[in-house]
Amino acid sequence: MKVLFLLMVLVTTFGGMMVAGGVEKSLKIITGVIIPALPGETIIIMGTAICAFLVANSPDAVKHTMKYFGSLLKPSAYKKEDYVELLSVMFTTFKLAKTKGWLALESHIENPHESEHFGQFPKFQHNHHACVFFCDYLRIISLGNDKPFEIEALMDQEIETIEHHEGHPGHAIQTMADGVPALGIVAAVLGVIKTMGSISEPPEVLGKMIGSALVGTFLGVWLAYGFIGPIAAAMTSRAETEVMFYKCIKVGTIAYLNGAAPQVAVEFARKFLAHDIQPTFLELEEHLNELPAPG
Repeated sequence: MKVLFLLMVLVTTFGGMMVAGGVEKSLKIITGVIIPALPGETIIIMGTAICAFLVANSPDAVKHTMKYFGSLLKPSAYKKEDYVELLSVMFTTFKLAKTKGWLALESHIENPHESEHFGQFPKFQHNHHACVFFCDYLRIISLGNDKPFEIEALMDQEIETIEHHEGHPGHAIQTMADGVPALGIVAAVLGVIKTMGSISEPPEVLGKMIGSALVGTFLGVWLAYGFIGPIAAAMTSRAETEVMFYKCIKVGTIAYLNGAAPQVAVEFARKFLAHDIQPTFLELEEHLNELPAPG
């Protein structure tokens, strides 16, 4: 859907131009001035912007940013079904700890990717980072540190690190968007310099050359606000949905450490979620009642 809207930016820009200036005249400007100038102006603006992006970011950050372009096709990292599974994982884990003690979890949290307990929840089990995040804190608690305020403080610090890591792609692309209009001015100035070198040409030729120079300014602003900036915002929004998953784990875990029953603890976590991904109380209760007894 987001890709379609990006294409609509193209349609509305040039469609509006044709409505305002007439179809025939607009097509003449597009084919005679804008299109011939596009290759050179694009190389100057986007080539410089991409090179600056590569200079400013580490190879790992570049790879991570490339992956985040998937946010145009999948805006949210998790659906309601994923959170139902997460709440189920927490419920069965807390119930197992309550009925059989933290030592009963030891074999599961040491190797969660081969655990039968976590194997009931395949999406969560294959979510490596979230699974390790949850199991690491279960391991700390099982070792004897079950003070809620200490665990919460440590979780907050780690979530802050995750938030910074996941938010970097959007920040990096937004920085590019902020610089592209200025690079458009650079391209325009170079075009003006080229025009001044041909000042003896007739007005018809100079007019086209000046128009081509101004394409740089147009292209820089248009790309920044019509494409690159919105893509950066989509990446930032996707990052927020990534971090939300970890915050949900934190809320449920801290509630349980504070003495809440397993079902109450997951209810705390459920209420923390946004309404578009939040299962209802009855939906979650029905799903939890269908789960096998932890063992």
